[in-house]
Amino acid sequence: MAGSSVSVDYAEAMITTPIAAGDWLIVAPSLITMVGGALCLMLRKNTDLQPKLGVFLLGLLVLASLGLLIRVLDQGVITMVMGNWLPPFGIAVTADPLGATLTFIGSVVAFCAGVFGMKTVSSSGRRYGFYPFLLLLMTGVCGSFLTADVFNLYVWFEVLLISSYGLLILGNERIQLDGAVKYGVLNLVGTNLFLIATGLLYGIFGTLNMADIAVKVDALDNPASGTLATVAALYFLAFAMKAAAFPVNFWLPASYHTPNIVVSAVFAGLLTKVGVYALIRIFVLILPASLEYMADVIGIVAIATLITGALGALAQSEIRRLLGYLVIAGIGSMLAGLAIASSGTQATLAISGAIFYAVHSIIVMTALYMAAGIMGMMGNSFNLRELGGLYHKSVAFAGVFLVLAFAVSGLPPFSGFWPKVMLVDAAFQGGRFWLGAAILVSGFLTTLAMGRVWIYAFWRGGPEGTADGQSVDVTGAAEGQLSSGALWLPLGVLTALVIYFGLQPEWMIELATRGASSVVDPFGYIRSVLGEQG
Repeated sequence: MAGSSVSVDYAEAMITTPIAAGDWLIVAPSLITMVGGALCLMLRKNTDLQPKLGVFLLGLLVLASLGLLIRVLDQGVITMVMGNWLPPFGIAVTADPLGATLTFIGSVVAFCAGVFGMKTVSSSGRRYGFYPFLLLLMTGVCGSFLTADVFNLYVWFEVLLISSYGLLILGNERIQLDGAVKYGVLNLVGTNLFLIATGLLYGIFGTLNMADIAVKVDALDNPASGTLATVAALYFLAFAMKAAAFPVNFWLPASYHTPNIVVSAVFAGLLTKVGVYALIRIFVLILPASLEYMADVIGIVAIATLITGALGALAQSEIRRLLGYLVIAGIGSMLAGLAIASSGTQATLAISGAIFYAVHSIIVMTALYMAAGIMGMMGNSFNLRELGGLYHKSVAFAGVFLVLAFAVSGLPPFSGFWPKVMLVDAAFQGGRFWLGAAILVSGFLTTLAMGRVWIYAFWRGGPEGTADGQSVDVTGAAEGQLSSGALWLPLGVLTALVIYFGLQPEWMIELATRGASSVVDPFGYIRSVLGEQG
């Protein structure tokens, strides 16, 4: 394997330019997680050492992805190619601000999940592969964010999905197997649509390199032809399934409540966001004319996803199902940003808002599922009718949950507020008032849903039927288990990020803006991948 950072004449660089140490940071996330997954698999019978090794490797992943993000922000888009094959024929791995940002945030969330799993995953779950599957899941996630090739995006999606199947059935309970079937069937349909669209794309252009396709589409006389519109529609349906957009979102609330709570947290934070990321890459970088053509359809899907997600959350009494619908509502906000981006003048602001919202959703949804896990431990139930009085048991935890509830609802001064402001501003400036209104209505309904959880689980004295003014002991887990740092440290880190991005949003806004610019105006991306050829 050989590689080079492409910033000058490509052929000359391949011969004369040595691989800079920083360039290896592009493939470090995939290497760390693949090798780490294999090591943890070999130690599957050592259930005491395996979690420590897994958390250590996830910590290395955070450091490597942070180093990659810093290098991209300092030097711009960087590319490594494999096997001395020049693009567009060779495999290119490219880090731009969008991919590097999501890789870093995803790594932080995975590290927190690894720590949380030290307390919530049983010895049996460790032996049957929680940490190997988690590391290999991150191989697929990081690979998807950093690939510059459409077919390799498909490959990394497959790595991600195979790992997620393993995580979903850990425990081997009937409800988990039922959830895995629902999760697997629709995702397999989406995968087949993805592969069909990719085959058509290759038939049209003779290449699957994203930068090369972007150049060739730009040179077409009719970039919104019927053939390309068909490809775009197939891609949208495929990734809408994976992102859990309306009306192909029923698999998510039917499956995300079935596995171990830390698995649900990882899924809620990361998996649907990879689908949204793929939509941004395909429609903004590769097929921008098709985005204009399909903008109204995407907008309608976004509104339906926003409203059905929020209404679904209002109708639930099981906390994990409720949170699953909030994941769906968040996807609607990101799709709204994609639809607004078709207006041209507001494209950068809209995609920036979608990226910021994706980062916020990755963090806050992971934290909320972890909080739900702690609530379940305290009250021996995830049903709101059987919970109550948690405020009296832990005031600090009640405060943390309230922060997360405000954040997921888009209320100030927390992380969810700013991306919603950006998206609503872009919608109103771009003349898509109905999208801006849908985001606001969904936020209001989400506030009601989270307020209901707060009142039922924390504020009232006990479970349903408890007399007014009466307070009951709702502790279901041992005090030693609930006082474990493995539970509170990851939840505290994620909550701190929610507060920080709310009070100091400038850094995240800059990251999101640079990420949006790299796909809206892809000259730097194309030049990095193709060199002088681009």
